[in-house]
Amino acid sequence: MLKVIHSIHPGDFKSYQTQKIRENFLMDELAQQGQINFAYTHYDRMMVGVAIPTGEKLSLENYPNLRAEYFLERREMGIINVAGAGEVIADGQVYSLNKLDCLYLGKGVKEVSFAAKGGDSPVFYILSAPAHHTYPTTLMTNEEAVKVNLGDVATANQRTINKYIHLEGIQSCQLVMGLTILHNGSVWNTMPSHVHDRRMEAYFYFDVPEGQRIFHFMGEGNETRHILMKNYDAVVSPPWSIHSGVGTSSYSFIWGMAGENLDYTDMDPVTLTDIR
Repeated sequence: MLKVIHSIHPGDFKSYQTQKIRENFLMDELAQQGQINFAYTHYDRMMVGVAIPTGEKLSLENYPNLRAEYFLERREMGIINVAGAGEVIADGQVYSLNKLDCLYLGKGVKEVSFAAKGGDSPVFYILSAPAHHTYPTTLMTNEEAVKVNLGDVATANQRTINKYIHLEGIQSCQLVMGLTILHNGSVWNTMPSHVHDRRMEAYFYFDVPEGQRIFHFMGEGNETRHILMKNYDAVVSPPWSIHSGVGTSSYSFIWGMAGENLDYTDMDPVTLTDIR
């Protein structure tokens, strides 16, 4: 499956009702057992995917709309495993990924496949952006990731940010990627909110308990909307949109960006008192 998401003007977005917002920004059918599914967005040409191998390994196909000989001919890719132990095979080299480990694949890797390991059930979340240069394939475990603790119990947003692909971490052309883990009792993410006009962003929520939901907020800071999301749902955030949320329980999410630069701190804050 390949869903195509077109870019939306913020003026048009103001008139969108619930279903139209979900159709144009939510990616809620990517996670399917025994499949690799992608969404192709027209926001910096970011591709968002999920691979869930079961009994047999899954091979990455070359989608016709890429007009390429193989998927990563002109692209780079970041992969984070959010479940059981698994393997990614890239041009014959096997990389083992436990939960929360990250693998970067540079432009020019021709054959990629995903497999379960030791009877586990891995879930691989994938981001891919156009690339102009080849950077080396790099595996980074969660223990090796740069960790930043933010928030406070008093404001229900105590969280740990894990940085993988960024300016001082795994090198890439334009892909920035990491994940945030909410601490027990905390439910708010990315507060205070911000936008970054030079980059798009995508969120992928995981470890959301059965029956619980995330209220993901988006839109311009002075006129926001929300999308209800469940476990393994992804959502695209245009450069003009805030991207924050609150859950009915603790959860984790992967953030990924592509665009003008690799500076993680390149953002324009929107104060809580200005949000409408």
